[in-house]
Amino acid sequence: MEDNKNPFQEEELKETEENKELEDTQTEEIEEQKEEEQKEDFEAKYEDLNNKYLRLAADFDNFRKRTIQEKDELSKFATIEVLRKLTSVLDTFDRAQEQLKDIEECQMVKDSYNIAYKQLLDTLKKCGMEEIEALGNEFNPNEHEAITQVPTDEVEPDKIAFVAQKGYKMGDKVIRPALVGVAKKKEDE
Repeated sequence: MEDNKNPFQEEELKETEENKELEDTQTEEIEEQKEEEQKEDFEAKYEDLNNKYLRLAADFDNFRKRTIQEKDELSKFATIEVLRKLTSVLDTFDRAQEQLKDIEECQMVKDSYNIAYKQLLDTLKKCGMEEIEALGNEFNPNEHEAITQVPTDEVEPDKIAFVAQKGYKMGDKVIRPALVGVAKKKEDE
C-alpha cells in the first residue's frame, strides 16, 4: 500500500503545509505589526493627554496664585481706605492735644484723652499704618506735599522746616502725604 502513494499528492501536501506555515508566519507578523502600531498610537494619545493635563494643572496653579494675590490686594486696598478715613480722627486728636497743653485743670480729662489717643495709634500701627517721618528730613514728593517754602538759615535748604499735617503710610503705600513747609535759603537783605 505504501507503493500506492502518489508522489504528486505528497508534494502537494508538503506545499500546502509549507504555504500554511508561511501564511501563519505572515499572519503573526501582521498581527505583531498591528499590535505595535496600536501600542504607538496609545503612547501618542497618552503623551497628548498627559501634556494637556500638565498644562491644565499649571493653568489652575496660576489661577490659584492670581486669586490669592488679588484677594490680598483687595484686602490691602480696603484697609488703606479705612485708615485714610481714620486719619481725620487723628487730626482731631492732634488739635485737641495742642489745646490741652495749656490747661492745668482737669488733669483727668487730659489723661483720658492721652489714653484714647495712644490706644487709637497703637491699633492703627497694628493694622500696618505708620507715620511718615518729615520734620528735618529731605523733601520727598512721594511722601510729602509742600504747601509753602520757608526762607530760613536754621534748616538746610530742601529739608522740611515744619509739618502742617502729619502724613501716614502702610508699607510703601502712602495713605496721605504729610503737608509740609520746605526750607529755602534765606536771601540776604
